[in-house]
Amino acid sequence: MNKKNSYLAPLLIIGIIFFIMGFVTWVNGTLISFFKKAFSLDNTSSYLVTFAFFISYTLMAIPSSSVLKKTGFKNGMSLALLVMAAGTLIFIPAAEMASYPLFLVGLFTIGIGLTVLQTASNPYATLLGPRESAAQRISFMGIANKTAGVISQLIFGKILLAGASSADPTDELDKVVFPYIILTAVLVAMAILIRFSKGLVEVSEEEDEIPSDATLVTVTKTSIFQFPNLVLGVIALFCYVGVEVIAGDTIINYGVSLGFPEEEARLFGTYTLYGMMFGYVLGATLIPKYVSQQAYLKFCAVLGLVVTLVALFTSGFTSVVCIAVLGFANAVIWPALWPLALSGLGKFTKVGSALLVMGISGGAIVPLLYGGIADSIGSEQKAYWIMIPLYIFILYFGLIGHKKKSW
Repeated sequence: MNKKNSYLAPLLIIGIIFFIMGFVTWVNGTLISFFKKAFSLDNTSSYLVTFAFFISYTLMAIPSSSVLKKTGFKNGMSLALLVMAAGTLIFIPAAEMASYPLFLVGLFTIGIGLTVLQTASNPYATLLGPRESAAQRISFMGIANKTAGVISQLIFGKILLAGASSADPTDELDKVVFPYIILTAVLVAMAILIRFSKGLVEVSEEEDEIPSDATLVTVTKTSIFQFPNLVLGVIALFCYVGVEVIAGDTIINYGVSLGFPEEEARLFGTYTLYGMMFGYVLGATLIPKYVSQQAYLKFCAVLGLVVTLVALFTSGFTSVVCIAVLGFANAVIWPALWPLALSGLGKFTKVGSALLVMGISGGAIVPLLYGGIADSIGSEQKAYWIMIPLYIFILYFGLIGHKKKSW
């Protein structure tokens, strides 16, 4: 009981961190529509928002691992929040200069900070307690993350997309200045709080629980690439983040393309996040007492496949709702993937976590491909076919991939 109580304070702080990550991440769906209108962009150019934001995960994941080895989890989180604050601050001159490339630089900088934050916070939540309930803990973190996403989309949707648009792009872009000043202040305050908090204990990857039957194999391995469950997990996570970002960040534009007024379509992104929150609550309730994280992962992959096909072959609000339901299908894939991919890594856990974070680049590449397909074929709906092979690979990992201990 005392040990469980000792987890409470650090998990609460990690929950706040996941809330912040959700707030700055899920506003991207609103920013895509906002910039598309303000700068008169095509689909491909508008999805450079997600590309700039998520590509930093690929470029910075390994350096992030090196940073965390020097700073530890706690100080690394504080540093990451300050880097994110620098990114949000860039939005102010970008708005004044009406520069889309400078906005992308700001998003890339935020992504750098998030890379360090993700590399630290996910294994922290995984290691801070029994591995078999890791998906449950990360599910609670996911609830905080998606709650923040709903709030950010409601706030920023109201500020950026509601009401009449100005004919002057500079006047339109000025709408982002005040909220991003506030966001910068919050990030700096949180960085200071984390730095001087006594509630966050430092954990070590040596605390990772190595299954007894895998101990000898793990000890004798000399390279991170000798763990098939990790390598396949990175690919699966790339696929997962791709479909997650598509479901959350394309749905507003998709609704507008179907003829829904922007005032109504701006709320569609929150539907996806509500679905994810429900999925997280269900996952936290069922895992591991009633269902294993492996079984839930397989269920989510199959549901994603089915719902995507329904979205492709229906029309209007029904199709939009299907994209939103993907939020529910995607919910527990992330928390189930992490412990399965990191299982048995021991001293390789930080590097393994960094590689998994690199998989988040799926959020950069897949939506950009989606936008390119939509522009080339003239149909945002048919472009959703890109998600089918991604869900198939996630299903493979849930069925077979995570069990592989050697090549």
